[in-house]
Amino acid sequence: MAVNRIRQVIMCSRSHHALTNKTFRYYTIYMPPYLQVKKTEVPLYPTLNIQIRGYVFPLLESYQAFISKLTDVMDIDVEGGFAFPHQEFKIKKYKTRSSVVESEYNLKLYERDMQVSNISAIKCPIFIRILEATLPEGISLHINMYDPEIQKKRYIPDKELLDLKSELDNMKKK
Repeated sequence: MAVNRIRQVIMCSRSHHALTNKTFRYYTIYMPPYLQVKKTEVPLYPTLNIQIRGYVFPLLESYQAFISKLTDVMDIDVEGGFAFPHQEFKIKKYKTRSSVVESEYNLKLYERDMQVSNISAIKCPIFIRILEATLPEGISLHINMYDPEIQKKRYIPDKELLDLKSELDNMKKK
């Protein structure tokens, strides 16, 4: 019977007829639910915040791209990722035993955050170990529980808007 079906398919393909005119039946074996193997529930971690910081912008962006590729490979859900405004630091180096400035440096600290969720208890230690092993020099990595207050830190306050609000509050008090 099966050999006849194969011959029909071969003859049909040789004569350039459409295969859609032929009907095929596929059979499966019925498995009752009580015979299925019991699936174990692996606990999941709550949403985690991955924070990376560094002074070299291209290196930081490259490492963030690596993390996103790693989450795709490991089938970890990324809820979001965002950049924070950079922080500027002015560093002065003084001459020994004097108040004379020997050199002055302007440093910018860049920061990127990613929120990941649905990480099983099996995958999380492996994921963290891979991140630690591939961490570039000059980049710091922090993994914490996600806090919604972090979102507020990413917005730059509008100075004019804050001044107008304070004037409005002063007018209401009078």
